[in-house]
Amino acid sequence: MTTLTDTALTALHLLTELDPVLWSIVGRSLFVSVLATAMACSIGVVLGAWLGVARFTGRDALLTVLNTLLALPSVVVGLVVYLLLSRSGPLGSFGLLFTPTAMVIAQTLLVLPIIAALCRQAVEDAWVEYEEQLRSLGAEGLCAALTLVWDIRFSLVTAVLAGLGRALAEVGAVGLG
Repeated sequence: MTTLTDTALTALHLLTELDPVLWSIVGRSLFVSVLATAMACSIGVVLGAWLGVARFTGRDALLTVLNTLLALPSVVVGLVVYLLLSRSGPLGSFGLLFTPTAMVIAQTLLVLPIIAALCRQAVEDAWVEYEEQLRSLGAEGLCAALTLVWDIRFSLVTAVLAGLGRALAEVGAVGLG
């Protein structure tokens, strides 16, 4: 029990004394998580919006894959990114392994399915309500999807916050940095 108490006191001391090493680690973690979430949003919102309004052969299969990726373990993402960025991997020549860039890539892959799936659901719900109106105005496909994204932008904050929460809570995939 004393080691637990000693550890807690040491942690409290580092926090209250504004230890520069500790705060640089916290800052880097926040930077990586926010950047990964922003990158996942730039792809996930467009993908989710398109999937919300598009109807095509194989859509159900694609949605099944997307929804399955919601449960993707961080260790699997870390392993895939490691294999891609290792010296013998296809992207090994870039020397990104064990860098903050590798951490951003791993977290982006973790957050992307969450943002895309939640955005798709929100856009699809809005599409049911506004489809006739948008079609009468000549908006179809990606144009209609992006119009709906703008209209439900405040609802999409939930998707962004869910993605950011996953990124902030994740440690398994970012052991690469």
